Formats: sequence, C-alpha cells, structure tokens
Amino acid sequence: MFALVDCNNFYASCERVFRPALEGRPVVVLSNNDGCVVARSAEAKALGIPMGKPWFQVERGLRGPPVAVFSSNYALYGDLSRRVMQVLADFGPRLEIYSIDECFLDLSGVPGDRTALGLEMARRVKRWTGIPVSVGFAPTKTLAKVANHMAKRGQSPAGPVLDWARLPDPRATLAALAPEDVWGIAGRLGERVRRLGLASALALAEADPRVLRQAGGVVLERLGRELGGTACLALEDVPPPRKQIMVSRTFGERIGRAEDVQAAVAAFAARAGEKLRCQRRRARAVTTFLQTDPFDREGPRYFNGATIVLERATCDSGQLVRAAQQGLAHVFRPGLAYRKAGVLLPDLESAGAEQGLLFSAAPADDARTARLMECLDRLNRAPAHRAVRYASELCGDAWRMRQRRKSPAYLTDWAELPVAWAH
Repeated sequence: MFALVDCNNFYASCERVFRPALEGRPVVVLSNNDGCVVARSAEAKALGIPMGKPWFQVERGLRGPPVAVFSSNYALYGDLSRRVMQVLADFGPRLEIYSIDECFLDLSGVPGDRTALGLEMARRVKRWTGIPVSVGFAPTKTLAKVANHMAKRGQSPAGPVLDWARLPDPRATLAALAPEDVWGIAGRLGERVRRLGLASALALAEADPRVLRQAGGVVLERLGRELGGTACLALEDVPPPRKQIMVSRTFGERIGRAEDVQAAVAAFAARAGEKLRCQRRRARAVTTFLQTDPFDREGPRYFNGATIVLERATCDSGQLVRAAQQGLAHVFRPGLAYRKAGVLLPDLESAGAEQGLLFSAAPADDARTARLMECLDRLNRAPAHRAVRYASELCGDAWRMRQRRKSPAYLTDWAELPVAWAH
C-alpha cells in the first residue's frame, strides 16, 4: 500500500506561511527573471490566470481582486520542503522524495485506518510547517497519484484524503479519467494510446499488456498493469545517480561584455561542481553553451556550444571553471547580445571508480584537493550564502536574475528572519 502526499499549490503556500494576510487572496509566483507564471493559488486559478504565460501579458487583462505576485524564492521553498519531508518520515518505514512538493510512502504492514492516518498527516504537516497537503492511498504508485488528484479536486468525502480501496466504484472512476491525465502519459505517448483506441484510463488498465508493450515499450505496459492494481513501480529509497548535470540561467538582461559572460559561466561551473560532490560523482567533460534571445526578431540569432574533455574525471570546481572558460573562448562572439548561458557535465561516473590513464600518474595533491573542496562546501553551506567564490565569478554581475518581487529568506538568512514586536 502506497501513500502519495502532495503539497497544495506549494510555492504559493510557502509565500503564505509568513504572511497570513494572503490567506484567501490570489497569489502568483513567477519564474526566473520574473518572467512566466509557475505557481498559482486556488484563488488565482479561479481568476483564469494560466500557467506558463508571461506575467506582463497576464497583468494586462486582470480583472477582479488584486493579485499578490512574488519572484521565485528557491531558498525558502527548498527549506520548507525539507521540513515537510521530515514530518512525513515519521509516518512510514520508507519514504521516496519524488519532487520538491511530493513524496511516496510505503505503508505495507502499517496497521490502522488509512483515512485517519492521512488526516493526521495533513493535520501535523499543516500545524508544524504551515503547508496544506493532500494524501492519496492506493495499492500502486500510479493509482495513488489518481487518488491524490481526486482528493485535491475535492472529490473525497474525507476532505484532503482519499483511500482508493474505499471508492464505491473504482472502474467508473477510471472510465471517467482521460489517458493523458494518468501519471507518466503525455505528449507522444498519449498519442500512441489514443491510436490504440484506448479512450480512458479504464481501457488502458484492461488492455492486453503485450499490445501496450509493443506500442509504448515497458513504460506503457507498467502503467497499464499499475492502473489494473498490480504494483510494478517500487519505492526508490535512494534516487538513481544522475547521468549528467546542467546549470544554466536566462540573464536578467541581454549582455554583451565578455567579462559578464565569463562571470556567469564561472558561477555555473562552480555550482555544477557543488552538485557533483553532493552526488559523489565525477565529470570527464565540460560543455559550455551560449544563446542570444530566440524571440528577438531584429537582432542576429546565435546558439553554440563547445565541449572540453578532461584528462581525468574530477569534481574539483577549479578545474571545472577553467574548462568551462576554455569552452567559452571557443563560442563567444563579440558584438552579440546574449540572453542565456549554461554549463553541462555529461557522462558522469561514480567517485572512486574512474578509469586511470596508462601514461599519466595521479597527481600527488589529490587528497589536498579533496580537503579543499570539502572546506569550500562547508563554508558555502553557512548562513552567508556562497561566502567563498572564484575570482572569475566576480568579473561582472549584469547576468544575475531579476527578482524584484522576492520575499525574504525567512528560514535561511539571519538578516532576514521574521521579527515580532511586542507592545
């Protein structure tokens, strides 16, 4: 038996935790550089504000109550997510963090009434973190997704909790569900399902597994079996190691100075190194890419990338920054106004398992480099975010994101802690 716990309108809910006056008001959170709508409260959805649309276009046609608009505050969202997951870990022996606002729990063998358990989950998370959640119980992860979705839409007599086993007619529920609304089916896979003549989740659940495998591979076959009640997707206690890491940003404004682009690329490479070490992985190559604004109809369009192959796999941020700057030298063209840059680390391997070179001895200071990176990461985890940086990161700051509507870092910055005044 699985439980899927999903935070309701997570980014908008995070903004409300420290601003109770926002309860009942439309809340919208914008993407990087205050561009597009990436999160909406229920009240904002009721106003017809679409997901993914540029905010300046939405703002023109707004009618009704004033909307509270925020820049993305990933430090706040990440810390509140961690706190939610810590609370939920007390309810089951195994937990899989699926995304920043979702997790699966394996409740096999956990006694008691599941609806009561789900209501206690929702009550405790709301009381301890301020975040509202919905809970769906089912014998498979795919059905747990469906149950959670129904609970979120108010289709459960138990409020934010729905137990699939208590539905009076599960077949009718699946018959009313479109294939594209099933977890994992979208885009081309959804088109393949439709071409098979499967117009509902029930039809998919009752289809011949061999036909599903032939049309969509093992992924579609598993989804069909899961909808039929056979668990095929196990809980992942440890996320699989990443095969690649990418750090990229759209700049706050178009930039043409080489120094500004160099600073951005250095910052991206250093951040990629931090991610590498967290995953205990190493990179054998560094790809740097640059792009002008693809929506600019007047200026020239340019997109290019260069890959530098390293002699030895490494997680040393210094080496990654140097390689990224070498790649940048190959693709940078003076006179262009760039809107985006990024660093990609492909073909990752586990730390300690790298293949050595026959005619290249391992550097004698490998242990010293490891200690240096450990010290660097420890300092940058301190409340003063990224206290130690490489000099090339300081060449310019025109690339940094626009965050004019960003809320304070209530939980991760001493200078921005909320203050209560007593009279």
